[in-house]
Amino acid sequence: MQAPTDTGFPAFQIQGRWIGDEHSPFVIAEIGINHEGDMAKARQMIDDAARVGAECVKLQCHVIEDEYVPSAKQVIPGNATESIWDIMSRCALSEDEERELKDYAEAKGLIFMSTPFSRAAADRLESLGVGAYKVGSGECNNYPLIDHIASFGKPVIVSTGMNNLETVAPAVEILRARGVPYGLLHCTSMYPTPYDKVRLGGIDDLRGAFADAVVGLSDHSLGNYTCFAAIPLGARILEKHFTSDATWPGPDVPISITPPELGQLVEGSRAVFEALGGGKDILEEEQPTIDFAYACVVTTQAVRSGQRLTKENLWVKRPGTGEILAKDYARLLGKTVVESIPANTQLTWAQVAGDACEHTMGPTG
Repeated sequence: MQAPTDTGFPAFQIQGRWIGDEHSPFVIAEIGINHEGDMAKARQMIDDAARVGAECVKLQCHVIEDEYVPSAKQVIPGNATESIWDIMSRCALSEDEERELKDYAEAKGLIFMSTPFSRAAADRLESLGVGAYKVGSGECNNYPLIDHIASFGKPVIVSTGMNNLETVAPAVEILRARGVPYGLLHCTSMYPTPYDKVRLGGIDDLRGAFADAVVGLSDHSLGNYTCFAAIPLGARILEKHFTSDATWPGPDVPISITPPELGQLVEGSRAVFEALGGGKDILEEEQPTIDFAYACVVTTQAVRSGQRLTKENLWVKRPGTGEILAKDYARLLGKTVVESIPANTQLTWAQVAGDACEHTMGPTG
């Protein structure tokens, strides 16, 4: 079930990994079909993802005869030069191959996920024992398939490209009715997505419309910039296409991040998450810096007892270990001192006539 945290934010687990507002972003390295049906490439991408610290790799599960009608042989995607039928026929893996890759990934400590594009694909993944399901943007409004996937009772993460709040809502109602934990990923289905079409405001729209959803970003723009920017907006799931080699062929390779970039996304997303929150207060840990960086009021000339303090004999200098900070400098001008003070001496309130009991707090005040 979708479990709220103590602060009321939704969260759920995939194979023991908590995903939600109070947890660092869950990064999904989308291998997808970048292996082009080559098991050696698929294993290399799993190796590389594990090497750079990824937690999750995701493939796509295609059972061609259950996914397409023959007319798909005439449909060419915008980011390809051949028909979708030919692409998927070449890239589709057998059940035994998918089982092998799942075992291979899990042996390396990775969470294995996959996107089913048909009922038969969903059934295959269930037989493989996957811990959660990812629904692609094209299936966001494929309500019969979503209901079938949700019937397994496992977490479901749905990309929402090519959909709006109205078409996402029925999918959410299905997931709620099935009682499964779920996440929604804002997405723009353009390959690559220009930065001005990413529309990170969609994350806030999803959060506002579906308060029980864990939200995130499935990003097709180049690089990691928009993923990092999405985290302060509430994204706790980040998905990027991934390849081991940017020179490999494949329709999704040009928009895929490479192992160094995936490592940066994993490390950077945790860093950004840790930096969130807090307020504009002075930390106890800043005191060592305060001690040298603050300026305090000091005499620039020797001052005799009874002499007035002026701009000529008083100024502010580091370190910040004195009693009177620079912020009180103007208040001291024109005051008299009650004892003689050498030059370059940090002034104290007790040395100033009439101020011994009226001074403000010290450096950490």
